[in-house]
Amino acid sequence: MQTTTDLLTLADVAQNPADFATPLWMATGEQIFLRPLIPSDVEMLTRFLAGLSAESRRLSTFASYDRATAQELCDAIARYDKLRLVVVEADGAEQSIVGLMEFSFDLTSGDILRYAKTDCPLDQATDCRFGPTLADNWQNRGVGSVLLPALWEIARGFGRSRVILWGGVLADNHRAIRFYEKNGFRHVGRFVNGDGQECCDMILSLGTL
Repeated sequence: MQTTTDLLTLADVAQNPADFATPLWMATGEQIFLRPLIPSDVEMLTRFLAGLSAESRRLSTFASYDRATAQELCDAIARYDKLRLVVVEADGAEQSIVGLMEFSFDLTSGDILRYAKTDCPLDQATDCRFGPTLADNWQNRGVGSVLLPALWEIARGFGRSRVILWGGVLADNHRAIRFYEKNGFRHVGRFVNGDGQECCDMILSLGTL
């Protein structure tokens, strides 16, 4: 079991991002890389956000999809409670971001209140939020299943043993719900978000994996 002094910090990741870069292989043989977001990613991240379709934007939680948001995310590295990792495709010398994976190691009051009404109350010390966004042409290709083991290993490094979905998952996003169910998440309840959309709360226990 990890002790408090063994746990990773956001500063650890920001100071040594190369230590947390992980090469991964798709079933097709294509190679991708999961690594921390770094300050010089602004332009690549801008292109990634701008390229998301209207439907992908509907399913995500960014305030905008332009350079201002990319700059804001890069400026926030090692600040607040967020860890952001990017999925990078390397095509020769050219690299492009094809996914953004986000952890939040602080829970919102809304999360805490909702889960307190279920059989699964949250714990600030052991639980975290997770939200993935993939480029449209990388969806439905098995990327998520390849990424999750590496992502959960990082969460464990921060001392987290349970993961909830960042903002829940929209109840009409049946494909995502099936994916999360397949990968060990269980349903906890439903709620209506600030946009009036019905969402599902789901949680994963990393100790069972």
